[in-house]
Amino acid sequence: MNKMTELKAAAAAATTASDVTKAEFDKWFDERFEFKMKEMAENKTPSMSIIATKGTLDWAYPPFILASTAAALGWKVSIFFTFYGLLLLKKDVSDMKVTPVGNPAMPMKMPFGPDWFKNIDWPIPNAVSGNIPGFENMASGLMRETFKSKGVASIDELREICVDEGVGMHACQMTVDVFGFTKDDFIDDITSWCGAASFLPTAQKSDVTLFI
Repeated sequence: MNKMTELKAAAAAATTASDVTKAEFDKWFDERFEFKMKEMAENKTPSMSIIATKGTLDWAYPPFILASTAAALGWKVSIFFTFYGLLLLKKDVSDMKVTPVGNPAMPMKMPFGPDWFKNIDWPIPNAVSGNIPGFENMASGLMRETFKSKGVASIDELREICVDEGVGMHACQMTVDVFGFTKDDFIDDITSWCGAASFLPTAQKSDVTLFI
């Protein structure tokens, strides 16, 4: 029996035909039902599911920033780390690199110097970023310094915030098996080791679902 049927049955049991007309009863019921539905919506805890699929430095920030923000707002949040996204759960993420190649929307910014210099976008052609030895390390270092100078938490810190805020951290067991990892490679705060079939029902019921 759904919510509307229950309400109508309860109202009918408390009301006789001699008390009100059918039109009056329908009007009362519609108003009451609208009130109860609004009350349920206001009392409902928002939920969000994130599917994290990428394990590079530039793609590590979005899932953790979104998850920690939503959790701080009181949302129920779950992240499913699959394929390369599973790397975000490794104990050591200090060697994480940015991906300048194939990412033309990512200009370089300098984390040092006067403001006018730091605000310049330095577009780096793929032909350059892909052929200069050590460019990936340099770009990764510049991104870390830029984020730090702007007061943005590191990946380690953002991940710790998510854990402290109760974000569900779900590791894809298939990815663990395929890539030859062991559970010892990852942090201890993983909520569950599961597959897509286990996580999808959670995503289906969430108010917001994001694929990153």
